[in-house]
Amino acid sequence: MNVCCISVLHKHAILYNQMNYTYKQIGLINLPIMVSLLMEQLINLTDSIFLGHVSQIDLGASALGAMYYTAIYMLGFGFSLGVQVVIARRNGEQRYKDTGKVFYQGLIFLSVFAVVVFSLSKLFSPFLLRAVISSDNIYQATMHYMKWRDYSFLFAFPLLAIRAFFIGTTNTKILTANSVIMVVCNVLFNYLLIFGKAGFPRLGISGAAMGSSLAGLVGLLFLALYMWKYTDKRQYGLYIAFDLKMSLHLLSISVWTMVRSFFCIAPWFLFFVAIEHLGECELAAANVVRSISMIFFVIINSFATTTISLVSNLIGAKQAGQVMPVCRRVIVLNYVIGIPLIFLAFVFSDNLLGLFTNDGSVIRTAFYPFCVMLSTFIISVPAYIYCNTVIGTGNTRIAFIFQMVNIAIYLFYLFILHQTPDIPLAVYWTAEQLYVLVLLVLSFVYLKRNRWQNKNL
Repeated sequence: MNVCCISVLHKHAILYNQMNYTYKQIGLINLPIMVSLLMEQLINLTDSIFLGHVSQIDLGASALGAMYYTAIYMLGFGFSLGVQVVIARRNGEQRYKDTGKVFYQGLIFLSVFAVVVFSLSKLFSPFLLRAVISSDNIYQATMHYMKWRDYSFLFAFPLLAIRAFFIGTTNTKILTANSVIMVVCNVLFNYLLIFGKAGFPRLGISGAAMGSSLAGLVGLLFLALYMWKYTDKRQYGLYIAFDLKMSLHLLSISVWTMVRSFFCIAPWFLFFVAIEHLGECELAAANVVRSISMIFFVIINSFATTTISLVSNLIGAKQAGQVMPVCRRVIVLNYVIGIPLIFLAFVFSDNLLGLFTNDGSVIRTAFYPFCVMLSTFIISVPAYIYCNTVIGTGNTRIAFIFQMVNIAIYLFYLFILHQTPDIPLAVYWTAEQLYVLVLLVLSFVYLKRNRWQNKNL
């Protein structure tokens, strides 16, 4: 049996004989997702680490550019979540051939959407970024970054469709290898292009963006080739065909996760815009803290992504009663992995912050926001797990409503801070704590009301 295909008998045993997902099974499904997400985040970490040794301006501008890119990227990611939910539901219902049909509609949509997003970004990004960035130096550096980072959309969106298929069918092992390849390529390209090694020109922040885009292209080619060669096309119905009705059905489910995912990240971009007005040192410090926070977010997000597939598979297998117990197991596993890392990060904070920059003023400015960020992990775990449980039930519109309410509160709080003079950077970071607390309350109350168990997809 190859690593990409789990036999039908094994799936039956998990879904029907054991009637639930154990800690071990959850961990085995989640581990490749966590590693793949960690590898993807290491691409951004690599950019920050390299650029932190170039200048404060490049380090800060890369944060704005990365957040701007990620906010747009999340539109495609949101659609892939909808595709993942439907694939997982068909997988749980044992309608394996339909998973391939759903995958191809998702792939076609995301490929076309990538071209549209790329074109619009080229046209409008200069005007949008100029309107919100006050520093000319930061603006110019951010535009140098986006000039080449835009190309990542063309590779990242089709890759999301393939990723949704593997996660939805719980065949996640290959994602680890793919992500490792992408990170290795990104480190190599960054080293060559940022610093101008081995005869390549010294491109600075442009080289970071170029390296990330090239790494995305390599990742797409690798995963597409693997899927074409090793996935059981007959079992999963992997034959290219366009089905307009199914595409519209996917869009009706995914539109809410698309908009919700965008608004998950867009406030982060506005957060960094607000920080940019504090000064270049504060912006650079915020980027260091954000970069480290992504390590902890990977833990949360991997389990949250896994939860979507587990919940949808359980409901498809008529085991809705197992959803909340599985959620509790996922939360426990989050804490088991995350809390020791928080302790280590705090103890070795000087070394960790110094990894990103040798500028003492940036390190000192980053310390207290760093402490606030670490404490946020505790409430982020149940907040994101329960919110993604709502998505896994297929009630994507409800999750979107929660997100809009939450963002309105978050932006109002951020506006108050921005209007108040001499607010420390650490206080700005409490906005994230407010955000996850509201998300936790809304999601948990909804799930406890049990109005989601008979949702059809």
